[in-house]
Amino acid sequence: MPSAHHSQETVMDSIYWIIITALLLLAAFDLINGVANDAVNFLNSAIGSKAAPVRVILTVASIGVLVGACFSGGMMEVARNGIFHPDMFSYHEVMLLFLGVMISEVILLDTFNTFGLPTSTTVSLVFGILGSAVATALFKISKLRLVQSVWDFINTDKAFEIVTSILLSVAIAFTVGTIVMWISRLAFTFKYQSRFKWFGCFWCGIAMTAIAYFAVFKGLKESTLMEPSFIQYIDQNLGMALLTAFGGFSVLMFLLQHLFMTNILRINRIAGTFAERQEIHRIQQVRFPHTVLAEKTIQFGGKINLHL
Repeated sequence: MPSAHHSQETVMDSIYWIIITALLLLAAFDLINGVANDAVNFLNSAIGSKAAPVRVILTVASIGVLVGACFSGGMMEVARNGIFHPDMFSYHEVMLLFLGVMISEVILLDTFNTFGLPTSTTVSLVFGILGSAVATALFKISKLRLVQSVWDFINTDKAFEIVTSILLSVAIAFTVGTIVMWISRLAFTFKYQSRFKWFGCFWCGIAMTAIAYFAVFKGLKESTLMEPSFIQYIDQNLGMALLTAFGGFSVLMFLLQHLFMTNILRINRIAGTFAERQEIHRIQQVRFPHTVLAEKTIQFGGKINLHL
C-alpha cells in the first residue's frame, strides 16, 4: 500500500510538472498574441502621425513596458481571488482551471488576430477566468453532490465589480473622448497656428499632467518599489502635485515651442505612447503568474484545499 501511494504521488507530481510546462508555453504564446494586439492599438497613432521614427517609438514603448513592470503590484489579486474563492477548490482543480484559461485565451486571441477582428486582452482574460471557474464549480458540485451552489465558489461581488467596470469604461472612454475632441476642435480648428502658438503649451501641459497622473501618480500606489511613507505623502498632496506638474509641463512646453522651435505635439504623442505601454503592461502582468499561481497561492495568502 505505501509503495502504491508513493507511486500515485509520483505520477501526480509528473502531471503537475507537465501542466506547469504547458502553462509556461501557453503564457508565452498568449503574451505574443496579446502584445501583437495591443501594439496595433497603442502604437498606431504615434506611427501613423509620424511623431518620431519607428525606432524611437519602439524604444519609448519598451521603456514604458519596463516602468509598467516595476509599478505593477495589484493585478495579481485579480487572478488570485478577484474572480473566484481559491479556498473552495483543490490544488488539482486550480491547476486545471488555469490550464483551461490559458488554452481558451490563446485560441481566442490568435483567432481574432488572424481574422483582424477587434478584441480586448483584458476582457478575454477576465471572462476566461470566470467561465473556467464556473465550469469547474459545476463539475465539482455535480461529481461530489455538494449542497453549495455555484455562486459559493465565485467571488460575485468582485466579479460583478470588474465586469461592470469593463462595460462602463467603454461608455466613459467614448464620452470623455468626444468631449475632449470637441473642445480641442473648438479651440484650435480656426486660426490654428496663432492660437496654438500661445495656448498650445497649456493644452499640452494639461495632457502631460493627465498622462503623469495615470502613469506615475496612480501607478505609484500599486508599486512595491516605493516607500509607503512616500506613497502616502503623494496621496495626501495629490492636488498640489498635479498643480505643480501642470505648471512645470506648461513652462517646459512653452520653452520648447518658442526657444527651440519644437513641435510639442510630437512630444505629447510620444509621452502618450509611453504611458499607454506602461498601463497595458501593468494589466498584462496578470498573464504570466498563471503559470505558477496555482502552486504559489498558499504563499500569497490564499488557502487551497490540497486534498486531491
